[in-house]
Amino acid sequence: MLPKLDIELNVLSQVLDCLQNGQSLVLATVIDTWGSSPRPVGSEMFITQNGEIQGSLSGGCIEASVVGEAMALFGGGDPIILEFGVSNERAWEVGLSCGGMIKVHLEHLTSQDKDFITQLQKIIRLRRQRMSMMWVRDLLSSFRVVLSETGETFGSGAVETEHFALSGIAESRLLAPKDGRHIFLHHFEPKVHLIIIGAVHVAQCLVKLAEALDFKVTVIDPRRAWAHEARFGDTDCLIGWPDAAMAEIGLDRWTAIAALSHDPKIDDPGLLTALASEAFYIGALGSNRTHTQRLERLRESELDAAELQRIHGPIGLKIGAKTPNEIALAILAQVVAQKSESRLIP
Repeated sequence: MLPKLDIELNVLSQVLDCLQNGQSLVLATVIDTWGSSPRPVGSEMFITQNGEIQGSLSGGCIEASVVGEAMALFGGGDPIILEFGVSNERAWEVGLSCGGMIKVHLEHLTSQDKDFITQLQKIIRLRRQRMSMMWVRDLLSSFRVVLSETGETFGSGAVETEHFALSGIAESRLLAPKDGRHIFLHHFEPKVHLIIIGAVHVAQCLVKLAEALDFKVTVIDPRRAWAHEARFGDTDCLIGWPDAAMAEIGLDRWTAIAALSHDPKIDDPGLLTALASEAFYIGALGSNRTHTQRLERLRESELDAAELQRIHGPIGLKIGAKTPNEIALAILAQVVAQKSESRLIP
């Protein structure tokens, strides 16, 4: 079984392993959807010659048909684009509220596809470095280019990338056919790393919701009696002070920090470290009065008003949350909203 985190990266890594070991496979990619779709555009699955699969394209309603089409490609053939309609009746069986459409691209790959292998290596390296990128692919030819957030370009046909309006695009999408080309912009971005300061009850609820959204989650607390496996399962728990722990982890622009301990001795050092980072979200639990007192303390560290405004306090969207689960929902909703507002593109 693939780890619950970094599933997409594991699929790509396994594709690379297969090709480097001399195996051939068919890579299937969701390139367009309409209406309800159980998996987002860019989702991938690969099929081996003996019919084994890894990854997922839907809730199970199209996989069997995709495998059947993929097996035919092992005998030789050009890439193909399949279109599936999911009826309203069938939609309920795969967890949808109504029907929709899914377009899937199938491409047969072998160990001789050296350019593809090189690009895959680059993509995997950049993803492990938590960098965003765009993979520009002509779905009916071998034209592929990787554009990283650092400005690096990998692949053939790099001079042609200027014809693709990449500026402002922060999602995977299929462009309208033009000049005989079917261009798919496959956007990769790092998973959100949610760092929770304080292994409190709300943190337990927040971990479950965040991991359901496929976030990477780390809980930090200096109190061993709070941060342990019996309370948080296999979630990463670090015993230590948040400033030292976060300095060791490293905070990037895909990081969100939720200070929940309600203890200034624990929360404040973590907030100071967060404010000195590129973290896209910083929130702290407490009432309006508590937050006002918090800001007064943090001003003593010579932080200006603009820096302190980065802290969402009281934490979470105002939805009238009362219970720990409701508070966790409000926090996570605010994290997602902030991520969308501050989304950075390659």
